[in-house]
Amino acid sequence: MYSILDDAAQRARAYLSNVGSRPVSPRQEAIAALADLDTSLPITPTEPRKTLEILDRFVSPATMAMAGPRFFGFVIGGSLPTALAANWLAGAWDQNATLYEPTPGVAALEQVALRWMVDLFDLPSGTGGAFVTGATVANFTALAAARNGVLAKAGWNVEADGLFGAPPITVIAGEEAHPTVLKSLGMLGLGRGRITRVPVDSQGRMNPKALSAI
Repeated sequence: MYSILDDAAQRARAYLSNVGSRPVSPRQEAIAALADLDTSLPITPTEPRKTLEILDRFVSPATMAMAGPRFFGFVIGGSLPTALAANWLAGAWDQNATLYEPTPGVAALEQVALRWMVDLFDLPSGTGGAFVTGATVANFTALAAARNGVLAKAGWNVEADGLFGAPPITVIAGEEAHPTVLKSLGMLGLGRGRITRVPVDSQGRMNPKALSAI
């Protein structure tokens, strides 16, 4: 039953062993071959090893070589052998780290990792934090916390009373703010078009003089 895990490991090793020499972008013929995946919903189950073979045959060649040494678009790092192996083990654990009582092991790991982040960035002792899925949710949760905090200081409970009739909030963002910031502002009811944009320097930092004029 577990031989498919060995098969997956072999395919992953083969993929990573070639990712440094293959083109960073997938070839057009590999992208075109993805059309073969668009079949009707199977009536009967597919043999597990066959499913893995199909994924490797069609999807592996059509991937961007993000795990390779010549890709600089994002910083992901999940294909480092230690990170990948730990991710496999976490997948086998199949835990839900939302609550400590049912999943103390992974909850403890999160607590240690968060404390390390506080130490790494020299943040004040007792600083809290949480892990999210990526930049979009990170910006969303940070802006939500800021919105709630600003309105709480103004005597408004946004979670209970919503934004109807709430005191106005001035949102300031740099001209090169990440698109997920604007997306989050729209989802939080603060409005994408109501922000004040500030010029930035060559490093994307907001100009302090422009800030003082607001």
